Amino acid sequence: MTTGTIIAIVVVALIVVALLAFMLPRMRAKAQVQKRERELQTRRDRAAEEQRAEATARERQASEAEQRARIAAKEAVYKAMQSLPGARGVGWREIEVARDDEGRPAIRLYGLAARISQEQGGLAIKISLTHSALSAGAIAIVEAP
Repeated sequence: MTTGTIIAIVVVALIVVALLAFMLPRMRAKAQVQKRERELQTRRDRAAEEQRAEATARERQASEAEQRARIAAKEAVYKAMQSLPGARGVGWREIEVARDDEGRPAIRLYGLAARISQEQGGLAIKISLTHSALSAGAIAIVEAP
């Protein structure tokens, strides 16, 4: 090797070392920023997942409370109908809790319950439901015309 080649190699090596000395801190800083961004995104994702899970649990709890209130309503209607002749044979599946056009709870009767209602001239059934996370209740008023 000639002296000129050795000098060129040394100069190139010095340039590479200088570039590395200049670039490494910037690369490390960029890597740290990217790492922080990934950690932050992971925390955001975890928080969003926890919020979704909590919302799902609240919806499930509300849905369960609403179902308990509907069962209480069916029982209230069943018990209110027991004062009518022939109502002992009415079953749970013959009483449905639905919603009217305005979104209020309403009762639909099927089978024997519907037949008894027709025999009585069409029963007017008024229902009120209430529920919380721990309890549910309903009041039914059955009126014959």
